Amino acid sequence: MHAINDELIASRLSDVMDFMEAIPATREQLEAVHTGKYIDAIEALNPSSGVVKIDGDTIMSPGTWNAAVLAAGAVVLGVDQSLSGEHPRVFCSVRPPGHHAEHERGMGFCFLNNVAVGAAHALDQHGLERIAILDFDVHHGNGTEDIFSDDTRVLYCSTFQYPLFPFTGIEFVAPNVINSPLPAGLDGEGYRKVVAEEWLPRLDEFKPQLVLVSAGFDAHEHDDLGGLRLHTEDFDWIAERIVEVAEKHSEGRIVSVLEGGYNLPVLGRSVATYLRALM
Repeated sequence: MHAINDELIASRLSDVMDFMEAIPATREQLEAVHTGKYIDAIEALNPSSGVVKIDGDTIMSPGTWNAAVLAAGAVVLGVDQSLSGEHPRVFCSVRPPGHHAEHERGMGFCFLNNVAVGAAHALDQHGLERIAILDFDVHHGNGTEDIFSDDTRVLYCSTFQYPLFPFTGIEFVAPNVINSPLPAGLDGEGYRKVVAEEWLPRLDEFKPQLVLVSAGFDAHEHDDLGGLRLHTEDFDWIAERIVEVAEKHSEGRIVSVLEGGYNLPVLGRSVATYLRALM
């Protein structure tokens, strides 16, 4: 988050952005996508000192639960801002990420599914009937798929490297899920072809009233957690396509949520490039 903020200042993008503090998600908002039993269990595990491992990758320290609830709440606030017209395009710079968190299981650095909490809020409280969730992280968003598969109000589209953690996404699960597994080494040209052929026609057919984005920047060629070969300018292209969809179908409304991205200088530059294109 510091790396992103530093790049926004250096690029002068911060001069033309409004910044808002997140508000914690409520219990009701969390229970729209996670079971009460899971929420109680994960909150109870949060340590007062030291760390607790949920799994080999997913570790809680004393501030983790508060950070997770704020991350989910940031997306709820972003949805409210976008749908009210106050700020039609929102970027939620949050940690921890969320798209691996399933209905009743956290994993892969994720405790609460931030984008899913925001989507459920848009459906339940704002009465939307069609929401697209676009996930361009290097890892498959198994949690978002788990929560929304067979929910015809949501079209979930995910590009991801395969095989790679969490080793899901290659089986057909529901007609409202478009999984696009990609081989290691795929470059930006190949990536653009997949999105153009597999995502864009379905999005035009679906006509989303709001576009939510799980924005993962670990598909960059210099991010060591994956093996795809996207360059910074590819995130500009992704943003341009998302804007085209939103302008056509959802009055330009886009709420993006930070997922992966672990090479900090690359993450900062990629986010700035993506946001400039959204603007």
